[in-house]
Amino acid sequence: MKNLQFPTAQTVLLIIAAVAAILTWLVPSGRFDRLAYDGDQKHFIRQSEQGDTILPANAATLKSLGLNIDVQKFIDGDISKPVAIPGTYREAPGQPQGLLKFIQSPLKGIMEAMDVILFVIIIGGFLGIVNHTGAFDAGIAWMARKLKGREALLIVFITTLVTAGGTTFGLAEETIAFYPILVPVFLAAGYDAMVALAAIYIGSCLGTMASTINPFCVIIASNSAGINWTLGIGGRFVMLGAGLLICLWYIIRYAERVKKDPSKSLIFAQKKQIEQHFLHHSKGEAPAFSLRIMTILALFISCFLVMIFGVSRLGWWFLEMTTVFFAGALLIGLVARIGEKTFVEAFLKGANDLLGVALIIGLARGVTVIMEEGMISDTLLYYSSNAVQGMPSGLFINALMFLYAGLSFFISSTSGMAVLTMPIMAPLADVVGIGRESVVDAYMYGQGLFSFINPTGLILASLAMVQVGFDKWLRFIMPLVLILALLAIILLTITVI
Repeated sequence: MKNLQFPTAQTVLLIIAAVAAILTWLVPSGRFDRLAYDGDQKHFIRQSEQGDTILPANAATLKSLGLNIDVQKFIDGDISKPVAIPGTYREAPGQPQGLLKFIQSPLKGIMEAMDVILFVIIIGGFLGIVNHTGAFDAGIAWMARKLKGREALLIVFITTLVTAGGTTFGLAEETIAFYPILVPVFLAAGYDAMVALAAIYIGSCLGTMASTINPFCVIIASNSAGINWTLGIGGRFVMLGAGLLICLWYIIRYAERVKKDPSKSLIFAQKKQIEQHFLHHSKGEAPAFSLRIMTILALFISCFLVMIFGVSRLGWWFLEMTTVFFAGALLIGLVARIGEKTFVEAFLKGANDLLGVALIIGLARGVTVIMEEGMISDTLLYYSSNAVQGMPSGLFINALMFLYAGLSFFISSTSGMAVLTMPIMAPLADVVGIGRESVVDAYMYGQGLFSFINPTGLILASLAMVQVGFDKWLRFIMPLVLILALLAIILLTITVI
């Protein structure tokens, strides 16, 4: 038994894909009709089993379909994905996913996630160029000297910054780029890679979980529920503030224990391996802090600042973000006067280092492909909505939160979950006699809690970035998840009572 090891992230995802394929043989296929807005033709399209039907884009159409949503939200593009129509669920002919579909699912997932995969690979090449210049090592050495005796401030700063990004513009996939930069800094500060992972990933999850103005989460969910997104924002700020304090206490408590006694680290057995991977020049002196090194570091940091500004203010997505890092690699190559052949070799080596991470992202998307083609996600939503009807308000809202946690395994996208489920779940609040904003909170808290451990989300790719096993992460994070779940239960119960 001692020789047994927890499987790799890739194997975990293939096992989950196999389970999902089996579920398509056991769970009845079904589907809600959907309503989409055609911005070019200025009309609605009702998508159903009988085919597409064109409908006028006005309030009367939405009212007739039982959708309590402002038509302007479709016209302005606030709701860009097809919305599920309440009361239209019907079972469909079974779509069981056999062996061939299972084998094809990771390949389809890779094709569907190509924009994210390309982003990760180009970041790998970009980091390969920076590492080749030695600028990264000089920066880490400088940072370690500046933080001497105040290393805990690094945890506070990074966790708070990433949480702010999550709650405002949905900082999530973009954090993949942060690990190769920040893990060496945390290692130099005397912590382990788990602390770096926690500061970044927990910050992102908490920020999304307690979204305040995140357009991909609270705003699109509120729009789909037919309410103003500012309703309930006070409670979300309480969740954000209290949750951040709890998370900082939890991470710092572990970090200080590891700093005093490295053997207390959950990943102590991997200490040398991780340090050799991330601290490239640990056996020698870091390069001098010359003008050229400072220029390279300025370009390096600028790429991330430009990316964050573009995503949060200009509506950029993966093509634009990838372009920033590709251009950054070329600029740094010119400033460092790297030869053409050496540049290509360093870029390819860096890209190769993140190829495994890119594969994990594709495999995770492949699980979603199986469930979509098996048509079981809508069935699970239909039976979930029926299960919580008629409950007392306090029990209803907390049961709904845990239902959302379960559904997020099958629908990991926050915006996808919102447009699919809100038109179905939000009207249940009217029956129970509570505000629809509470349903939005239950959706955010449930999905946010599960995002800490959701293998079909970003966690496995993030773990691969820092070379930490999923079993080690579960040991670290589960107590915190339980504490945050208790906080969410208390806040949700208070809002409805």
